[in-house]
Amino acid sequence: MLRILSLVAVLLLSGQPAFAKPVTLLVLGDSLTAGLGLEPQDAFPAKLEAALRPRYPDLAIVNAGVSGDTAADGLARLDWALTDEVGGLIVGLGANDALRGLDAAQTETALDGILLKAREKNLPVLILGMKAPPNMGPDYVARFDGLFPRLAEKHGALLYPFFLDGVAANTGLNQADGIHPNAEGVNKIVMKVMPRVEDLIGKVSVK
Repeated sequence: MLRILSLVAVLLLSGQPAFAKPVTLLVLGDSLTAGLGLEPQDAFPAKLEAALRPRYPDLAIVNAGVSGDTAADGLARLDWALTDEVGGLIVGLGANDALRGLDAAQTETALDGILLKAREKNLPVLILGMKAPPNMGPDYVARFDGLFPRLAEKHGALLYPFFLDGVAANTGLNQADGIHPNAEGVNKIVMKVMPRVEDLIGKVSVK
């Protein structure tokens, strides 16, 4: 008993959460999460894992980002991406839908399908929201931007409203194409998103 109490005290003082088993998160996304134009270690999932590792030494974050993917593409490959080890899902899709001007209802239907599959597997989800380019017009922007909070509320998912918050349109934080974050831009995203990811980890740990 004394040994058990001592171990609990050490864990509490260290500030490191104790898990019964390693925690694996899957990041289902497009080029923004895949790390297009970056070294593998500078991609969002890798930097997120590195930032969280001191507090969560048994955490693994899997990069399931595919450049060019739409929400429908992500839904089509979700089944094989969700291995038995995955305990939580981060969804970062929709940017390509908006850039191509796809019907926002089509995007919402695909994302809804992803969230339904996650619910079937009892997986907590964090949605990385996206915003449509202003040149798509106010009606499209309203329909597209509104689908992320709507889906989060419908499925009880966590929401980070805008994945590129503080980075979009900042030339110093983006690559030459003006769309994809550079390594420093990814650092900023990770620091801003991390509290919501910790909320997701908390939901995984109580499953």
